Amino acid sequence: MGISDYLADLRARIGHDLVLVPGVAGLVLDVEGRLLVQLRSDKGHWGLPGGVLDPGEAPAQGVVREVYEETGLVVRPVRLAGVVGPHRIAYPNGDQVEVTASAFVCRIVGGWLESRDGESADLRFVTLADLPSSPFLAPYPLTELLGSDGAGWFAWDEAWLPSVDEKPG
Repeated sequence: MGISDYLADLRARIGHDLVLVPGVAGLVLDVEGRLLVQLRSDKGHWGLPGGVLDPGEAPAQGVVREVYEETGLVVRPVRLAGVVGPHRIAYPNGDQVEVTASAFVCRIVGGWLESRDGESADLRFVTLADLPSSPFLAPYPLTELLGSDGAGWFAWDEAWLPSVDEKPG
């Protein structure tokens, strides 16, 4: 599994403790409108191609890099579908992360479908009705993210607003 030099250095200092990380996910659609999913080789679960941003990397740049590394496809992000998270992940080696991911709808512009970095055990395009059940897909409200209205989705809970009953003083 790939880990940036930055995260490797951070892990050398803090061990397996929780790290908050910005991530990206690619909602890669084929010409038939099916969604690309990957079987992750680290945990054996289906998920979306994506990963953690490197220092200095823009989210759109990161999704292009991650999708290419994991799937062999060159994609162009066409819109920010939404922001998803936080989602906690514990890796087999004990590392813990909490990811907040920028999810982009992406158009394929080149490449070949193949795992380039060993992170994908399988890659396939599926309809939303045929999505495999997976804890790595569960955090993504795919119907909303792929909706045609173009508005970016984000998690919201009215309880997050502070309670203010009256003006102080």
